Amino acid sequence: MTELKNKIKQLIISSLDLEDITVDDIENDQPLFVDGLGLDSIDALELGLAIKKEFNVKIDANSEQTKAHFASVDALAEFINQHQS
Repeated sequence: MTELKNKIKQLIISSLDLEDITVDDIENDQPLFVDGLGLDSIDALELGLAIKKEFNVKIDANSEQTKAHFASVDALAEFINQHQS
């Protein structure tokens, strides 16, 4: 799962054009929004599209659980791992 988490981190960096951040700068359990990495709702939409394209996993924007899936790299990895076809 470490490889998946690193792919997610790289996807976050590349899809959101985070120039000053490396994979090593993002902790697996670090919050991605607000106090953590500081992403916002537009970043969430872009990241959701990138995840769908890269991993063929759709994240339902209207789901109550979506916020939980985007909580951290750990949470995204768990979600992707469970829903990959």
